Amino acid sequence: MPYQFNVGSVVMPLKKFLKKRKRLLAITNYFYYWALNFGLDIPKFLAIWRFPGVVREFFIIKKLNNDNASGWKIKFSMPSLFDMYERSGVASGHYFHQDLLVAQRIFELEPEKHVDIGSSVGSFVAHVATFREIEVLDIRGLVSKTPNIIFRQCDFTRLPDDLVGYCDSVSCLHALEHFGLGRYGDTLDIDGHLRGFDSLHKILKPDGTLHLSFPVGTERIEFNAHRVFALKTPLEWAKGRFKLIGFSYVDDEGDLHKDVTLDAAALSNNFNLDYGCGIYEFRKI
Repeated sequence: MPYQFNVGSVVMPLKKFLKKRKRLLAITNYFYYWALNFGLDIPKFLAIWRFPGVVREFFIIKKLNNDNASGWKIKFSMPSLFDMYERSGVASGHYFHQDLLVAQRIFELEPEKHVDIGSSVGSFVAHVATFREIEVLDIRGLVSKTPNIIFRQCDFTRLPDDLVGYCDSVSCLHALEHFGLGRYGDTLDIDGHLRGFDSLHKILKPDGTLHLSFPVGTERIEFNAHRVFALKTPLEWAKGRFKLIGFSYVDDEGDLHKDVTLDAAALSNNFNLDYGCGIYEFRKI
């Protein structure tokens, strides 16, 4: 009898391995973030083994300096033990993809007035400021001397009256999930994200565009960092107020899936994401 290959004999062990790998990564990240908040970066601490090599390289560079009569004054004052093991940059992950994707959309749409709520100033806001003016609202302060960045400090869960119907385009990238958890000095409020979403609706003019992103997967609060939402949750908030125009997401590996259809299967299993990033584009009804 010819041998019959059993797919299950490979698939099932692979699924178990991936599940154990995810669990191990979750446990590792748990301890890593706790240690980091107390000032201990374990991976960098372990790089101490590189120190003897750096000392040796210091004396080599001093000798080269002396042999060539280069005249440099050399101080052993800023050792960098870890950099050679890092990549040259990060071209993946939540922030890289969402910031670039939404900035490109704003460039394409050319809104009259764009306002951002709490997104990364160093990446997303900077992207947009290269080609247009952007107003930034955040609960924390910001000193900006860049002409294209206009800043206003406020608690966005309590929208000031003068901001109602204020703009035709608004972004809130990787920020709404924090509202009400106290991480940034905001008032503790279990429904802070809902109050923030209400303000996103109020600040927009009719037909205005909302660019919204946050962690997606199995719903939970990882205190006091952030909430993680199911894919369908913002669609429930949007009923009667917004129409979904487009959706993209970043998976657990940091890769972008652009212009994806949110069908029943996806809304049921969240694309099997644990900690992905959902990027929603809504239009106000």
